[in-house]
Amino acid sequence: MMRGVSKLMWIVFAGATLPASAAPGRYAITTERIAEAISNRGVQVSPQQVTLLAGVVASVANPELNVQSIDRTGNEGVIARIACADSAQCLPFFVALHVQEAQIASATVVNPTAAVAVARPPVFAVRQGATTALFLDGAHVHISLSAICLENGVPGQTIRATSVDRRQVFTVQVASNGTLRGRL
Repeated sequence: MMRGVSKLMWIVFAGATLPASAAPGRYAITTERIAEAISNRGVQVSPQQVTLLAGVVASVANPELNVQSIDRTGNEGVIARIACADSAQCLPFFVALHVQEAQIASATVVNPTAAVAVARPPVFAVRQGATTALFLDGAHVHISLSAICLENGVPGQTIRATSVDRRQVFTVQVASNGTLRGRL
């Protein structure tokens, strides 16, 4: 029994000494690179002000990063959405920023065509789990039925919805009045 415990302890300690690294062929995106990308868009941050919400990797060593948006989350939180310029190099990801709101409000945008948006929370026309009217149009038919939204949606956005009996899933567009429209 003691031998088994000591062997297990050795495995645990040996595993603890191994450094964490990205999978072969993947390169970790560091807070330094993220801070540089955000600073290039007019919000001066240091790597210590950037918190990764999950491990982020790319298929190349130093991908070009684009700041897609910087949004407030609650009273004091700020979150940034980052993506690789080449979408094949990494998936979009979010980071938390520890900055003062004045830093964001007074930011000067370096590239006006790639403006950093300080967005307000979206106003959803439909909410996930809500039942609403679904209008389906075909060449010679017009169907209306009740549907359950599988995602939140703003007017004009494409979302998924299901029939009330959950036997069919539809890809539909959200209308401004909170209904859904789709094609057969």
